[in-house]
Amino acid sequence: MIGIIDYNMGNLASVYNACHLLDTKASFVKNPEDLKNFERIILPGVGAFGDAMKNLHETGMFQAIHEYAKTGKPMIGICLGMQLLFESSEEFGDHKGLGLIDGKVVKFDKSRMHEDTKIPHMGWNVIKTQDDHTLFEGLKDPYLYFVHSYHAITNDKNVIGKTEYGYDFVSAVHKENIYGFQPHPEKSHDNGIKILKNFMNLKH
Repeated sequence: MIGIIDYNMGNLASVYNACHLLDTKASFVKNPEDLKNFERIILPGVGAFGDAMKNLHETGMFQAIHEYAKTGKPMIGICLGMQLLFESSEEFGDHKGLGLIDGKVVKFDKSRMHEDTKIPHMGWNVIKTQDDHTLFEGLKDPYLYFVHSYHAITNDKNVIGKTEYGYDFVSAVHKENIYGFQPHPEKSHDNGIKILKNFMNLKH
C-alpha cells in the first residue's frame, strides 16, 4: 500500500490516478499517525514552499515524515515535494525545509540564461540520467513534464538526474531511502508511469 501525503498543497488526484493505472493500492494520508502504516509514501505538491512547510508543521506531518524517513522505507517527493526535502528555499523569503537532503532551493538565474528564456520552466524536457539508477530502469534520458521557477542545489553524490534549461540544474535526487523528482511523473505519460512503477518495485 502506498500513502499519498495530503497537506492541502495540490495535485493529489493526478498522483492517485497514476497509482491506479499501475494497479497499486493507494490512499491519501491526512493523519500523521497513519503514515507509518504504509510501505512507501509520496510527497506531492504544487504551490509556494513557505505555505507548504507551514502546512506540514500545522498538520503534524513534519515530524511524521522525519520518523518515516528513519524506517528505511522508500519515499519520494515530486515537484514542490522534492524541493521540501532540502534544508532551505529562497522562494518569497528564506524558509527552512525538511532537511532530509543537504542543499537548498534557488530561483533560476536569469543572468546565466538567454534573454528569451522564460521562467517558469514549463513543458517537456529531458532528464539526463547520471547512472543506471533503479528508478530509471528501462529508460534512457526520458522526456518528462516540468512546471517550476526554482530548482535545487545539492552535493553531486545526491544527484541522479540533471536537465538543461538555460543551464544544467538538478532534476532528480536520491539519498538512502529518499528520492526526489522535479518534473511531474504523474503527468508525463508512459515515461512518468514507468518511473513510478520502478519506485513501487524498490526493495527495502
